Amino acid sequence: MHHRATSRRSVLAATAAAAAATGIAFPRTAAATAPTSATAPSDADGEERRLVRTVSRMTLEEKVGQLFVMRVYGHSATHPDQADVDANLREIGVRTAAELVARYHVGGVIYFTWAHNTRDPHQIADLSNGIQRAALAQRIPLPVLISTDQEHGIVARVGEPATLLPGAMALGASGARDVARRAAHIAGAELAALGIRQNYAPVADVNVNPANPVIGVRSFGADPQAVARMVAAQVKGYRGAGVAATAKHFPGHGDTTDDSHTKLPYIHHTREQWETLDAPPFRAAIAAGIDSVMTAHIVVPSLDPSEDPATLSRPILTGILRERLGYDGVVVTDSLGMEGVRTKYGDDRVPVLALKAGCDQLLNPPDLDLAWNAVLDAVRGGEIGEDRLDESILRILRLKARLGLLRDPYVSREKVDRVVGRRSHLDAADRIAEATTTLLLNTDGFLPLNRLTHRDLLVVGADPASPSGTTGPPTATLAAALTELGFTATALSTGTAPSAARIEQAVAAAAGKDAVVVGTYNVSATSAQRTLVARLAATGVPVVTVAIRNPYDVAHLTGQRATVAAYAWTDVELRAAARVLAGRARPEGRLPVPVQRADDPSRVLYPIGYGLSY
Repeated sequence: MHHRATSRRSVLAATAAAAAATGIAFPRTAAATAPTSATAPSDADGEERRLVRTVSRMTLEEKVGQLFVMRVYGHSATHPDQADVDANLREIGVRTAAELVARYHVGGVIYFTWAHNTRDPHQIADLSNGIQRAALAQRIPLPVLISTDQEHGIVARVGEPATLLPGAMALGASGARDVARRAAHIAGAELAALGIRQNYAPVADVNVNPANPVIGVRSFGADPQAVARMVAAQVKGYRGAGVAATAKHFPGHGDTTDDSHTKLPYIHHTREQWETLDAPPFRAAIAAGIDSVMTAHIVVPSLDPSEDPATLSRPILTGILRERLGYDGVVVTDSLGMEGVRTKYGDDRVPVLALKAGCDQLLNPPDLDLAWNAVLDAVRGGEIGEDRLDESILRILRLKARLGLLRDPYVSREKVDRVVGRRSHLDAADRIAEATTTLLLNTDGFLPLNRLTHRDLLVVGADPASPSGTTGPPTATLAAALTELGFTATALSTGTAPSAARIEQAVAAAAGKDAVVVGTYNVSATSAQRTLVARLAATGVPVVTVAIRNPYDVAHLTGQRATVAAYAWTDVELRAAARVLAGRARPEGRLPVPVQRADDPSRVLYPIGYGLSY
């Protein structure tokens, strides 16, 4: 425990110093008056009046519905598979997405892979159109704002044949704002073609804690100013593609050892540390015109001594985000089904308290009927004023108007075919991935691999499930990519916790090979992956490790000749890593986080900005 605290303090000090050294200062109140509409001022006035009139015509039930963004099972809005009908009846009390919209007047729907919303591009577009048809058939026809978590890297709901891009920490390793903006523009253009107009990205958390179990490579890095620059670039990329970006998770989820999906984490930054370390990316997002900000289910006692989670904290959401930072866009909760927000209050109180704190969109409550009626009762009973409801609904409608949804919410199969997974996007993803791959160790210039002397390869290692359900497994992907590049590579999956028998199998398979490539995944001091690498190295066959998630693995490994950080296990990053191993591409990435020594975490093994090349 002492080492972890020391480690975190050293990173906090280093990143604070880096932030000070850059000399970049963000104003206390960012440009809250930045334009949020493409319309001319006179048009904007007229549009605002129309939106206010629309709100005045809505019943209280219709207003409450607009606040909710809900999951729903099925590939079709009207004819889902029977298993999905059953799941909807069990969890929501409706059969289909169309019934969800009709009964609860929801203002938003969130897509998940596990809810069978994202099978393939044409199906996704058809589902989006079906939901919009149901929404426009209501008494007051208002389109639904369809959202998803398409961060890319290790969090992606829409998979191949859509373009999959490197995630945030990989982009941070590129260090290039134009790369981050281009990635967001491609991602946004493809989402918009599918009818998904709000993306819960970019992650604005500064990952100063290597032990963070929930953010990690989802963050652009550990330097607040570098993260701020990348966040702002992505906001501009998404906006240019017609998609609402979402900076998350306010006020900053980067320094925790707990996962808010399963616990209520505490962040023990002082107010000054928060201003220096956590705030800059959110200030930058606001200045860049961010459309929505997602809250974190975390406790920050220095910002709110009541120890309410930030999602339910008026001092944090209204006092800091709205009043101090000058943000007047949409605030969306993180999923209300996560344990972090359910620890202190019941599911009936959480949505009411979120609204009172300053939230506008209530995301994915575990029991929609309970949450919807709780808000309704709170307004009827006077706990929440109807004017407070109207504020949130106007923010949501302004966003829908700015995205053009009020004019035309539909998408076409023709545009899907023209935009999604187009060759120029796939090529750009490959180039971006090459710019992120980071070479950390290269003993005696062992890399790039020589096809004449190191042709016969064994690829072993971890095979985590594909983030989108459409790529991998990583060992097979790496082996195939290396084979395409002129090597002879065979794959053997050893997993994230290889057994003694599997390690022996790998050692036996390495006999006679020219080199072994090991895909490592979040190696810790007690990980059996350490034994796997050491045993393979002891055979005398050269070992190359590829960190397929956190770049911190290298500090725990011994015996390897070279180490590359790929930052994720999606095909685009693994293929780029293979090209780097083979010398078809030069490693251009530089660490966006420090890697500390395993034996003394107060000392840095590889600093921010470190990376070899050839």
